[in-house]
Amino acid sequence: MVRCIRTSRFPSVKVPVILLQTDTTVGFISQNSDKLSQIKSRPASKPFIKVYASFKDLLACGNRIPQNRKNLVRRSKKTTFIVKNRAFRVANNSLNSTILKNSKWNFSTSANEASKKFERGFCENKADIIVEDRNGLQERSSSTLIQCNKKRMRRVR
Repeated sequence: MVRCIRTSRFPSVKVPVILLQTDTTVGFISQNSDKLSQIKSRPASKPFIKVYASFKDLLACGNRIPQNRKNLVRRSKKTTFIVKNRAFRVANNSLNSTILKNSKWNFSTSANEASKKFERGFCENKADIIVEDRNGLQERSSSTLIQCNKKRMRRVR
């Protein structure tokens, strides 16, 4: 593992694709959805989940959540919500990385080829930066996916 004090160590990477262990599974995160679409070989029209660093950042970015669902979103763990055709999660990252602290949100996707299992070689070739702790990178179950509006909630995954 390489410790990074400043992100200026990576001057050639303008918007990096980062491979890391998320709170659910191994994933790619970036603020550039086009790079992620290219890595995953999926249509650019298919949206990605937007992961926010905190509930406060979610609201600061102009997202509106039904009043009766705010408490659920704030306290949820390992859950992705779809509100008005926008998928998002609030995931406090426990990794103490300067690269991740600087951004309030990132697009996120699982680190694998389309409809295949996690393969470390593929992921390392595609990522600009790899963030790994002492536990390594492990494929785990994906997040729960809930579609909700003012009146009802529906579990999608």
